Amino acid sequence: MAEHADHPAYPVGLRLAGRRVVVVGGGQVAQRRLPALIAAGADITLVSPSATPSVEAMADAGEIRWERRRYEDGDLADTWYALVASDDDAANDAASAEAERTRTWCVRSDNADVATAWTPATGRSEGVTVAVLSTDAQGRDPRHSAAVRDAVVEALRDGTLAAPHHRTRPTPGVALVGGGPGDPDLITVRGRRLLAEADVVIADRLGPRDLLDELPPHVEVIDAAKIPYGRFMAQEAINRALIEHARAGKAVVRLKGGDPFVFGRGMEEAQALAAEGIPCTVVPGISSSISVPGAAGIPVTHRGVAHEFTVVSGHVAPDDERSLVDWAALARLRGTLVLLMAVDKIGAIAEALVAHGKSPDTPVALVQEGTTASQRRVDATLATVAERAAAEDVRPPAVIVIGDVVAIGPDTAPLSAGQPDPGTRTPTE
Repeated sequence: MAEHADHPAYPVGLRLAGRRVVVVGGGQVAQRRLPALIAAGADITLVSPSATPSVEAMADAGEIRWERRRYEDGDLADTWYALVASDDDAANDAASAEAERTRTWCVRSDNADVATAWTPATGRSEGVTVAVLSTDAQGRDPRHSAAVRDAVVEALRDGTLAAPHHRTRPTPGVALVGGGPGDPDLITVRGRRLLAEADVVIADRLGPRDLLDELPPHVEVIDAAKIPYGRFMAQEAINRALIEHARAGKAVVRLKGGDPFVFGRGMEEAQALAAEGIPCTVVPGISSSISVPGAAGIPVTHRGVAHEFTVVSGHVAPDDERSLVDWAALARLRGTLVLLMAVDKIGAIAEALVAHGKSPDTPVALVQEGTTASQRRVDATLATVAERAAAEDVRPPAVIVIGDVVAIGPDTAPLSAGQPDPGTRTPTE
């Protein structure tokens, strides 16, 4: 390769499905490279006397064939592509020489200068593979290539780098996207990418509103809180808007706060779309039920304190005949209770829990506008929460946490190593 060192590598995509690939060496390099070769559908033979546990697991699963021995001349017969990555210099040189004789493209992990092929820094985003190679053959910088790869892939995933489809475009339909608890950085990568590809966005009031300002000018943004027909018909109106825009061939995103299926009526919208034969994609979101307490420094579970947490909608009072909640059962639980949509009912809820046996001294925290710049936390007990919420003018959206975990924080003394979990019985008990 020395006589060709001044020339840059020619980039190409290898179609290896069903074609023989040989990997020499079962160490860390093979562990990193094998998953992509498996995903490409290659017929892979590993030649190595040993392998890492992860590589061995691939062989046990039948994803590769493993010949547990050193490389021997002739191992590259009928091979399309070879990856030489052992810690045996002599074996690497011999395998590389065979690849040269048999005209097999060969990657050398130990000496790229004598290889006939280089592995680019690759990443993938929704049907696109980004591969980056240094063009300067004399000054290859793999870390720089990886950094460029990461920047491009991240930008494609989060929508900051828009790449419109021209030959084909995504199938028209609706994506129910969970926007997370409010901080725009907490939407999922897939959710943000779908926003960047949308023609129409129907947004909730509690969705990450800052993301709407990043949308291209042609995107139609519909405020779901202001869809006509009145409050009682609001959900039906949203369903109609989703259906009408999807039928018009638009890529529609229904941007919801939290997760679409956690008190978000996402299934109602999915059912309405299914009834009309409209494709629907559900993109889960980070639920405020766990993220907002976390942002306020409250763990919903903690070793020795809470082994379970229960998420409850508090929009219906305990004494309302429409309530589906067993408040008596909740009062008996020892774990954490997380209430959503419960600010105006917290007094009645606290009374019900105490009436059914919950201690009035049970800690309570109200976290308003969690994860946003306006986040604030108000602490109380079941006995005082109604008064405290009124005095502090706590308003929706707020997540309410009830339980001993409210008193846990970074400064709380942790259980020492070897100390048994107070909530766990020993085998002799």
